[in-house]
Amino acid sequence: MRSVIRHPVTFKGSRLARWILKILGWRLDFEGFPTRQGVAIVYPHTSNWDFPIGMLAKWALGIPAHFWGKDSLFKFPVIGAWMRWVGGIPIDRSSSRGVVGQMVHVFEQHKQNDQLLWLALAPEGTRSLTPGWRSGFYQLALGAQVPLALVKLDWGQRRFTVVDFYDLTGQVERDYAHMAQVFEGVKGFHEHQMGPILPYSPGQKLESAQPKP
Repeated sequence: MRSVIRHPVTFKGSRLARWILKILGWRLDFEGFPTRQGVAIVYPHTSNWDFPIGMLAKWALGIPAHFWGKDSLFKFPVIGAWMRWVGGIPIDRSSSRGVVGQMVHVFEQHKQNDQLLWLALAPEGTRSLTPGWRSGFYQLALGAQVPLALVKLDWGQRRFTVVDFYDLTGQVERDYAHMAQVFEGVKGFHEHQMGPILPYSPGQKLESAQPKP
């Protein structure tokens, strides 16, 4: 298992956003990114409140992180402009390349041009309880050959932490074991809705994804 430890890519954040988070009782941990491109997974995601806290943290740290969204949402002038402003990237789900294939291509272009691109995703894919994590983030980071940032949105300690980075090995069990270790003890706004740190496919039953005793 190889963890990325150098963090040379840093940003200048918003003092106002930092002040607001401090008033709300939140602390931030961030030392910079190891590379100019990468995928960040934010865990856990159990409440609508995760988004405003995440956006405040993004502005406070100055991180120009992006997220993907359905391209149809970007076709409405006001909504589309707002989506792009907060970092949205339109994705055509009907494309023959698929969502992951499209984003791998986008990462390749940014690498060639030495452009910054960090994509933030919620591995659970929804606020509701899931049998585990969807595989899109894993396939993308592995396919694009970029590091994975393990971002803790911890409502228990009110800490937003971006200090853990990892190069996926392609050995799924080994990688998920590492991620589970990093996220151990983190609490969501609704703890009972935290999806277990296990790979799963849509349609899989909750009980079938639980660890075997």
